[in-house]
Amino acid sequence: MTGRMIRALGMMSGTSLDGVDAALIETDGERIGGFGRSGYRAYSGNEAEILHAALGRWPGDEGVADAAELSVAAHAALAAEFPEAALIGYHGQTLTHDPGGRGTHQAGSGADLARQTGRRVIWDFRSEDVRQGGQGAPLAPFFHWACADWAAREGTMAPAPVLFLNLGGVGNLTWVDPSAAGPEQGCLAFDTGPANAPINDMIRARGLGARDEGGALAARGRADPAIVDDFLRHPYFARTPPKSLDRDAFAGLSRAVAELDAEDAAATLVAALAASVVAGFDHLPSPPEQVLVCGGGRHNAAIMAALSSALPCEVLPVEAIGLDGDMLEAQAFGWLAVRVLRGLPTSGPATTAAPAPVCGGRISTPRGTESDFSDSSLDGSGHSA
Repeated sequence: MTGRMIRALGMMSGTSLDGVDAALIETDGERIGGFGRSGYRAYSGNEAEILHAALGRWPGDEGVADAAELSVAAHAALAAEFPEAALIGYHGQTLTHDPGGRGTHQAGSGADLARQTGRRVIWDFRSEDVRQGGQGAPLAPFFHWACADWAAREGTMAPAPVLFLNLGGVGNLTWVDPSAAGPEQGCLAFDTGPANAPINDMIRARGLGARDEGGALAARGRADPAIVDDFLRHPYFARTPPKSLDRDAFAGLSRAVAELDAEDAAATLVAALAASVVAGFDHLPSPPEQVLVCGGGRHNAAIMAALSSALPCEVLPVEAIGLDGDMLEAQAFGWLAVRVLRGLPTSGPATTAAPAPVCGGRISTPRGTESDFSDSSLDGSGHSA
């Protein structure tokens, strides 16, 4: 049974550590009613340094409190530009992810963000999935199913299996069958391997900027096939999905390209990215008709060319079906926030390997309390009554 449409603001700061995305979405937590405006707040050089210094650390470790405070302040500043949102879906800043060990750590308190914004905040989306034995990632797959359902209803794509490929710091894919009854039945998802993170880190370490703009360096370089072949021997690729990765799970790849010049290093990292996606195709239930690329990686022409050359189907940016690839993850956390609101699953066995469907997420109010939150407290437009 569907509920009333709620206007939610989804916010996302990914492992590429470049800034905060925010996007409005109208949804009942099942179907997408419409997309609203979006915004972006870049991290300054000093802010990025604070976040980089905290990577790999856990609550209480040096630098984590500074990173958490920065995350909340940056998100609150951007959220102020969206007064029409009834609630906020806040991902926080992933500093480390170890689902088989210590758990998962997204810095930033949703309770603090609720107090600073004066709105209810749904946050800490991953911990419950990990607590129940899941990988805690990726979390966008159920939303990808909703996007495919929306696109099929809008007539911008056929109701046939497609692949959403998100290229942020880490790559992840979602195989989606929009003809299925719901996301629990129509998704398979897993992390494919490193994506933008090692490229960005290499560029940054060499003082060449924040990223390989447009893939210009990679386009001039030559990939080292021996490094790519060695990368593909990693046992992760043979593991049956669902499965997930930490941002720095393939640190050996970064070490392997350290002696190459910047052009060849970038080309090798792009080739490794494409090869990891090809390896992921071995685990799909059926071949997709299209690969729809979202995230920052789709702006890298070298990455898109490598994928088009390597994959057995059409590779397109998600804009081809009317979506915004820069804001898809932010929209996802707005959609997931409303889903948590209604007590609906946000992940499941085929997306995170949790033993049963999980509704993850905490709800904080501006008064500093945490509670279950019924959509009866909103009026029909999605605003607080």
